[in-house]
Amino acid sequence: MAKTSETTRAYLVLAVMPLFFSSNLVLGRAAVETVDPFTLAFFRWGLAAAILVIIAWVALRAHLDALRAQWRALLILGFLGMWLCGAIVYLALQVTTATNATLIYTASPIFVLLIEAARGRPIGKREMAGIAAALAGVGIIVFKADLGAFLTFRFNLGDLGILVCAFAWAVYSVVLKRKGLRDLPTLPVFTAIAVVGAVTLLPFMAIESLALARFPHTLSAWASILALAIVPSILAFGAYQYGVKAVGPAITAIFMYLLPVYGVAMAVFFLGEALAPFHLLGMALVVAGVVLATAPGDLLERLKARAAGA
Repeated sequence: MAKTSETTRAYLVLAVMPLFFSSNLVLGRAAVETVDPFTLAFFRWGLAAAILVIIAWVALRAHLDALRAQWRALLILGFLGMWLCGAIVYLALQVTTATNATLIYTASPIFVLLIEAARGRPIGKREMAGIAAALAGVGIIVFKADLGAFLTFRFNLGDLGILVCAFAWAVYSVVLKRKGLRDLPTLPVFTAIAVVGAVTLLPFMAIESLALARFPHTLSAWASILALAIVPSILAFGAYQYGVKAVGPAITAIFMYLLPVYGVAMAVFFLGEALAPFHLLGMALVVAGVVLATAPGDLLERLKARAAGA
């Protein structure tokens, strides 16, 4: 019963996690016009790390020796999660579209499954069917149910950069599950990763600032950075870390298919974009795919039996 309750709680957290991540597109789109990529990523994670250190200070001190023992893993995670999936994403978005980036980033759960399959984890037919349904839904959303748009899709350097970041995120998810980190509480681990990530970004931010002679100085720029530090950083990564620890990287990564669903909703709400029938069809497939891939088998059997009885 306790295990079921923990799993249910994890699924509820993971259901809103993509909303936090997708806010990066709205907040980051405004910020990247006035703040350069490495500078934006550094202050985003520098502020997030400072906030987390204050919150997690007692836990950090209690687990300091264990965290030191995992310094290699923390360095890898900080580089993958904050350097590659932070600054490089902002850099790539300067030469590719948000639609392309959304589609390509959807490959990260597939990369997670492939990595775990290579490590011996069996992938069931139901899980694969759920992934296929969710991926189909994502394709309908990002290509607007237009076959011509799909056939004329072309990669550019920005697309390749996002693809590298998608693979980096998959590796991040798998490394996060290693035993030495899994046995530690989520908050101090995430705080340590954020601190390491900010440190890896610092020299590149300094070089960027010196070379371009630009530095965020407006109130709107700093407000955007603060929002990025809280919503798609502390809240999003914290929820993701919790999900990986509670239900594993493969299931947690599948919830990332909800990114375009939340992205469309935010575009409608904040940008006034129209909600078309293909949006609804795509969203339905994404949600159905996530449920199919992640719901416990006995729950699906009970629902099937209830439907047959009706």
